[in-house]
Amino acid sequence: MSRDRNVLGEPLTPCCHDPVTGFYRDGFCRVGPNDHGVHAVCAMVTEEFLAFSRAQGNDLVTPHPEFGFPGLNPGDRWCLCASRWKEAAVVGLAPPVILSATHEKALDVIPLIQLQQHALDAVR
Repeated sequence: MSRDRNVLGEPLTPCCHDPVTGFYRDGFCRVGPNDHGVHAVCAMVTEEFLAFSRAQGNDLVTPHPEFGFPGLNPGDRWCLCASRWKEAAVVGLAPPVILSATHEKALDVIPLIQLQQHALDAVR
């Protein structure tokens, strides 16, 4: 059983299995020693965020089947780099987050209150 915790201090829940997300492509926003980008934030991507990410040099729309990446569409859930999510928040383009599926390591980069302000799931 995993000991990964979410930003609420509870067991980490899955972010998405279709498309399969996460640094480890297991559906969870797990963070490990090889994940230098800290893919910790489970977000429901928006058209505006996808355009922002592309403008920053990270095209999340174009499929790359050679890497098993189908390309994202607005409404898809995906584990985002905490720093990219925070950059988007600064310019008002941060996509909504799923707190229960956002890894606690996101808190090293983003204050909990900021994540809560963008939460799709209930805030306790």
